[in-house]
Amino acid sequence: MAANTLHKTPLPRLFLISSGLESAEGGSLLLEQLQHLPSALPCMVQIREKHLDAKSLFLLAQKAVKTSRSKETLIIVNERADIALATGLQGVHLPEKSCPPRHIRSFAPALIIGCSVHSPESARVAEDSGADYLLFGPVFDTPSKRIYGPPQGVHKLADVCRTTSLPVYAVGGVTALNIPQCRESGAWGAAGISIFSPAGDFAENFDQFYRTLYQ
Repeated sequence: MAANTLHKTPLPRLFLISSGLESAEGGSLLLEQLQHLPSALPCMVQIREKHLDAKSLFLLAQKAVKTSRSKETLIIVNERADIALATGLQGVHLPEKSCPPRHIRSFAPALIIGCSVHSPESARVAEDSGADYLLFGPVFDTPSKRIYGPPQGVHKLADVCRTTSLPVYAVGGVTALNIPQCRESGAWGAAGISIFSPAGDFAENFDQFYRTLYQ
């Protein structure tokens, strides 16, 4: 099955993933980041807060939609297609072992659906099931992923990119300095969590990522 043909416009190359530390009570870094996103620059933002219960995640998604000031910002949520539909988000992101995209496509045809993959084989499965994009990593060393083993590296990133016609985002230890390696390996864009977390460095980091990805 082909990817969703409703999405004619290319996806943004920059992919911001929430910290995983959002509070249900407030003080949201994600909402602060959305306020600082340049209105004219395209970006995809994933709400990835696995610790939040359904109600808290729903409320956070609602606030994110109200906070976002740019039509160039696409907001998606991890796994919860029901919350994406209920709050007006643009898409849903699925872990590698989640349900196949075609099942979500059957009741939510307009949603952008992305999949995390860790091999060329899983990339082919995701594409055949109707995914719109793939997230591959960790490409480089990153503290949060060390417990799962060594990074995959740019050679495996290149293998995945050669396997699929879908846009592939590199994630895991990605910086403005190593983005060129990812692009040379065939990645469409880059995703980051910790690089965008310090609020004081957000604008500078975003600008560096953006200029490197689009140059």
